[in-house]
Parts: sequence; C-alpha cells; structure tokens
Amino acid sequence: MTDDAPLGTFEEQVMVGVLRTGADAYGMSVRREIERVRAREVAFGAVYATLDRREATGLVASSRSTGGGASRRVFRLTAAGGRALAESWAMRERLWHGVDPRRLLAGEG
Repeated sequence: MTDDAPLGTFEEQVMVGVLRTGADAYGMSVRREIERVRAREVAFGAVYATLDRREATGLVASSRSTGGGASRRVFRLTAAGGRALAESWAMRERLWHGVDPRRLLAGEG
C-alpha cells in the first residue's frame, strides 16, 4: 500500500474484523466483532460501504456462501489487503514508539 494513502481508522477496524471472523466474515459478523471490541454500536451500512470500497481497490474480495440455506456475501483479505493492514499496523507502531499511554490516561499529556 506504499503508493496509496494509508488505511483510515474505520477501514482498518473493518479489515481486522474480516481477519478476526475468518470464514464467517459476512457483513453482520464483521459488524458484531467490531462492536464487541470497540464496546459501541457501528452502523451496518458503514461496514458494508467500507467493505465495498476496499473490494473495489482490491484489498478484500467476496464470494457467495449458501451455508445453512441462507445466501451470504463472505469477505476475505486479499494478499494486497494483508500487506496494507500490516503496513497500517507498522505505521501506528512507529507513531506510538516512545509514547507512554499511561501518561495520557493520567492527564500528563
């Protein structure tokens, strides 16, 4: 993803949600995983819009699954998506290197 803009925070969360839910990565399960980790609600449409945008750029791919009788669109990270997510994580690590978040929580900014 070095030639493109870095992932936005929500894009990163959605892609990690896809990664964490694995073979069960359809829109609602990704949304539930993000909500579970963030401990706050996420708009269903925002998850699908993000998945659609990332699919258009080749960072995720989808296929139809008919498991259990219901047809669902299941997502997975592509190789490019995995690289983009790894680069996003590495960038955040570099940005936070040397910063002690405990000082921030203590109001010492």
